[in-house]
Amino acid sequence: MASSDMHAARMMMVDSQVRPNKVTDAALIASLRSLPREDFLPPNLVARAYADEPIRLGDERVMLEPMVIARMLQLAAIRPGENVLVAACGGGYSAALIASLGAVVTALEESPALTAVATRALSEHAPGVSLVSGPIAAGWPKSAPYDLIFIDGAVEDLPDEFASQLRPDGRIVMVLPVSAKLGHAVIGHLSQGSLAFTATFDCAASPLPMMRRAAAFVF
Repeated sequence: MASSDMHAARMMMVDSQVRPNKVTDAALIASLRSLPREDFLPPNLVARAYADEPIRLGDERVMLEPMVIARMLQLAAIRPGENVLVAACGGGYSAALIASLGAVVTALEESPALTAVATRALSEHAPGVSLVSGPIAAGWPKSAPYDLIFIDGAVEDLPDEFASQLRPDGRIVMVLPVSAKLGHAVIGHLSQGSLAFTATFDCAASPLPMMRRAAAFVF
C-alpha cells in the first residue's frame, strides 16, 4: 500500500473508529493521526494496520484494535513526566503513543520477533523509549516505581510483582477477560498495598499467554 494510502487509512481510522467511540483527548487524537501504526507491525501484516479488529501477531499474541488502545490510553490519563511501564509492548505502538504524551516509558517484551519489530519502530518514532527484554510476568523492577503500568493485552492472572512496582498512588490499565469472547478494560488503583479495579468499557482481547490463569485439576 502506498504511503499516501496509508495516511488516508490512518485518518479514516481516527475519524471512523476512534473519535466516534468517546475518545476526546486532543493530544491523544493528534498522536494517533501522526504515528504510522503500520511501522509497528511485522512486514507481512502491514496491510492490516488500520483494520477495525485485533491483529494476530503469532505465538498467541495480538495487537489490540485501534479503538481499544485509544480508549485504554484515554482511561490512563497520562501526564507529562510520569514514569510508565508498558508490559507486553509487542511492536511498540502503545509505548510510542504514551511517549508522545510526554511520559518516560519503559517498554517490556519477551518475544524476540516482536522485540525486533519494536527496536526498529521505536528507534525511528520514539527513540526516548527504553526497550527492555525479559519475562513479561515479572514486570521490570529496575525502572520502578511506576506511576502507571499499561499492560498491552488481556490478563487472567495478574502477578503480584506488578502491584509492588507501582508508586503508592499508582495505577494499572489492562483488559480483564470475563468470557471467551468478552472482556472489560479496567483501571486499578493502588491503595494500602492492594489494587482495586474498576471496569470501564467492554472489549474483546485474547489473554496474554504468560498471564493466563492456571488450569484447575479435575478429579
